[in-house]
Amino acid sequence: MSRVFAYCRVSTTDQTTENQVLEITAAGFALNERRIVEETISGSIPAEQRPGFKRLLDKLEADDVLVVTKLDRLGRNAMDVRATVEKLAQSGIRVHCLALGGVDLTSPAGKMTMSVIAAVAEFERDLLIERTQAGLALAKASGKAIGRPQSLDKGQVAILREKLSEGHSVASLARDFKTSRQTVMRVRDKVLT
Repeated sequence: MSRVFAYCRVSTTDQTTENQVLEITAAGFALNERRIVEETISGSIPAEQRPGFKRLLDKLEADDVLVVTKLDRLGRNAMDVRATVEKLAQSGIRVHCLALGGVDLTSPAGKMTMSVIAAVAEFERDLLIERTQAGLALAKASGKAIGRPQSLDKGQVAILREKLSEGHSVASLARDFKTSRQTVMRVRDKVLT
């Protein structure tokens, strides 16, 4: 006989999972309190990195049913949600999402829904990359500096090069210039090339 588990997640401590539990029971799922996993954590954190979800994975067995009220309870990243649902399906665990009409995401209709969601996520990612590249090209064309600002100005770099040529150590120069050893080594390596 399959067991029913509920995964209820909120992002902040001023929210509660009470409504999610009520919604799942109102949908006709009989919940045992020991099979309700509630946690307060951001949905941007991958599901398998969340303490509560890890505990849930330890409890789930083949033929169990995992119920969530909305897909975003599993995560905000569509690719992570898809990977999570696929992993659960491979273990023989069915995933029901109430917001999608209670569809079992591991069924043929659910797989189609997940494919559409994955396609939309990939499209959004591609658009983000495209906009980022266009923004960088525009900034570069208008003469704006790209990347992190330099920690040393040209005068400091000249003094640093002089002190390096005199044999001062990288660590002492990093302390004197209040910068990282890596920055001093970059200046040193540019002198050598």
